[in-house]
Amino acid sequence: MSLTQPVISSKKSLYLKGPQSRGVELGFALKVFWQILAGNRALYFVGPCITVFGSARFKEDHLYYGVAREFGKRIAAMGFTVMTGGGPGIMEAANRGAFETGGRSVGCNIHLPMEQQPNKYMQKWITFDYFFLRKAMLLKYSYAFIVMPGGFGTMDELFNTLTLIQTKSITQFPVVLYGKSYYAPLVEMFQKMKAEDTILENDLDLLLVTDDLDEAMNHIKTYISRNYDVLKKRKRLWWLFEKKFPLKPKAI
Repeated sequence: MSLTQPVISSKKSLYLKGPQSRGVELGFALKVFWQILAGNRALYFVGPCITVFGSARFKEDHLYYGVAREFGKRIAAMGFTVMTGGGPGIMEAANRGAFETGGRSVGCNIHLPMEQQPNKYMQKWITFDYFFLRKAMLLKYSYAFIVMPGGFGTMDELFNTLTLIQTKSITQFPVVLYGKSYYAPLVEMFQKMKAEDTILENDLDLLLVTDDLDEAMNHIKTYISRNYDVLKKRKRLWWLFEKKFPLKPKAI
């Protein structure tokens, strides 16, 4: 079985360039609606997920790649689906860990100004045109979030998640920051925020900073077991053409 995935072509976005013609604005709204619908259909039956964020730049021989791959294995062993941004680096590693151990592995990819290729360790993935839709789907189906070292994109995902928790748009979800030395300056900034009263004392209660895989997974297991019941499997409706989760890679 070939696992080579097609390259995602570049996409020029116009939706942040001010008011367009009424027809263009309507077309944009319809495209957003269609991609939300497609995302819901693609991910409705993937099961409860744990999302792993992190840099796309780390290669296979990097320490953090190996850690993310182990996270993928452990998430799959818990019976959860690994969700990532679907690209290379940390995303590939987490998907790979689940995929190679027979677990469920999915991704939400994105059209970028440069060509991007989805990693080959997913049974299902969907590609979005807009970051705000992608971020919504990365959070919508997840019960916990593991944030590995990364750049601007990872920070965007981290702060988006923390803001949604802080404002109770999503609640009761643990966030793990893996990499104490990497995140030390950020943690120091969090403490400054608390000291200056720009965040509350309890805003970071669910934020665990660790270098220990066991501590991270135990934190997630404990929190999920205390706060959530296992949901019944959703029934597929044949007349909506709802298919079983694929065993082979499949793009949506």
